[in-house]
Amino acid sequence: MADITFPDRPLRRAFIAGVGASIPERILTNHDLEQMVETSDEWITERTGIKERRIARDDQPTSDLAAEAATNALQEAGCRPQDLDLIICATISGDVQLPATACYVQDVIGATAPAFDISAACTGFIYGLAIGSQFIQTGACNNVLVIGAEKLSAFTDWTDRATCVLFGDGAGAALLRPCPPDRGLLEFELGTDGKGAELLIVTAGGSRCPTTHATVDAGGQYIRMGGREVFKFAAKALADSSLSVLQKAGVAPSDVALVIPHQANQRITEAATKRLGLPPERVWSNIARYGNTSSASIPIALREALDAGRIQDGDYVVLTGFGGGLTWGACLIKWGP
Repeated sequence: MADITFPDRPLRRAFIAGVGASIPERILTNHDLEQMVETSDEWITERTGIKERRIARDDQPTSDLAAEAATNALQEAGCRPQDLDLIICATISGDVQLPATACYVQDVIGATAPAFDISAACTGFIYGLAIGSQFIQTGACNNVLVIGAEKLSAFTDWTDRATCVLFGDGAGAALLRPCPPDRGLLEFELGTDGKGAELLIVTAGGSRCPTTHATVDAGGQYIRMGGREVFKFAAKALADSSLSVLQKAGVAPSDVALVIPHQANQRITEAATKRLGLPPERVWSNIARYGNTSSASIPIALREALDAGRIQDGDYVVLTGFGGGLTWGACLIKWGP
């Protein structure tokens, strides 16, 4: 177990030393959904921008996706699993209610570090980065693994066209290490409004509403969403949290090389882009291929952006998201160690 102490040393920042992703093989297209529920490719594309999404196998739990993404991130960073000091897994679709999915991941990848889950819905990866960076900054840890992983297909009502067209499965991970204070994860903005807790919810399975025959018959085990209210909240949350971290750091929006938002709805992304005053080419979008993968969407998109050569050393990058809770958050990064 890592020695979690707080030595007297100068404050430092965390940088992302490696990024990994895990994408299930099965593709579920809008045309496939036309055979399952009353919808159409045109209807889905116009309202969401989604053309297809990935669906994990029945025997492939969230921890399998998380472990693959984690392994890829560790390999890129040149970090051995046994050298990890902490594992944080953001998920709302864990393997089981108890224990944490992070415990399964720790075992699968061969690590011995403390491991725990956090639940902040689609903002989970940004919350995880904020938590992990604190352990790096204080000197308590040198290698922190942050994962966003979801198997939302297990909680999707495939008869509800309002939600079943939205969600997909996948995982992404980032390995955090120390860097000088003028680099790495520079600023965070996190927020929550619990008054909106009922707008995006799985009602059954917790202490408020334990699972029973009645709750299962009523579909309480599935994701339900107040789409119109969430849409109104989302575009403002993405833009305002992004502007907040830029203001804290004294960085102008025009200096940002790339914004990577949570991939929830293309219309939300476009509205936030307009509020930020940025050209569309500086805001990453892959929702057409993967749909909404909740806490996994930002790290998956980050991996793609890196592979596409869209992020260079010294670039300012903004990660921004919103989710159930209601939660929101943003992170400003000056890329590189």
